[in-house]
Amino acid sequence: MALAVTRVILRCEEAQETLALDLSECQLMQVPDAVYHLMRHTELKSCDLSGNVITKIPPKFAVKFSLITDLNLSNNQMAKLPDELCTLACLERLDISHNTFVALPRIAPQCPSLHTLLAHHNQIIEVDVDRLARSRALEFVDLSNNPIPPRTYDELKQLQHPKISLSEREKEEWEDLDI
Repeated sequence: MALAVTRVILRCEEAQETLALDLSECQLMQVPDAVYHLMRHTELKSCDLSGNVITKIPPKFAVKFSLITDLNLSNNQMAKLPDELCTLACLERLDISHNTFVALPRIAPQCPSLHTLLAHHNQIIEVDVDRLARSRALEFVDLSNNPIPPRTYDELKQLQHPKISLSEREKEEWEDLDI
């Protein structure tokens, strides 16, 4: 436990120089309050929280790290994002892959600078295709390896913008039935 705390503190100190906070593989269940305190005078550009057991990001994350351009939340246990993340005006790349999302976060198409959204390897069955299509900033969305329903899958395939990456859809057993 003490080793994990020391690792987090050392990485925060390093981030004060590099403006890139790497808290990947730190066995975190949440972003510790100490991190916000240690980083209060640092204008972070990127944050890597991948490979932890985080279930949610608090709304204050967006307030404290408002200049972030790259946020990696992959390989955690998250199912939703706080609405406040869409206030991250500089966020360009968001990785939420390998989590437990069942719906593509509504806030993603609203982020003003977000051009890349990686959401592969989740349980996503719900996607607001119209909202995605209306997004001005989004250029690429990776939805591969998600159980996207047939109708939504077909709608996503029709989109010209943003570019959507999908896995080849395997037909459900019932779709092959000749009735």
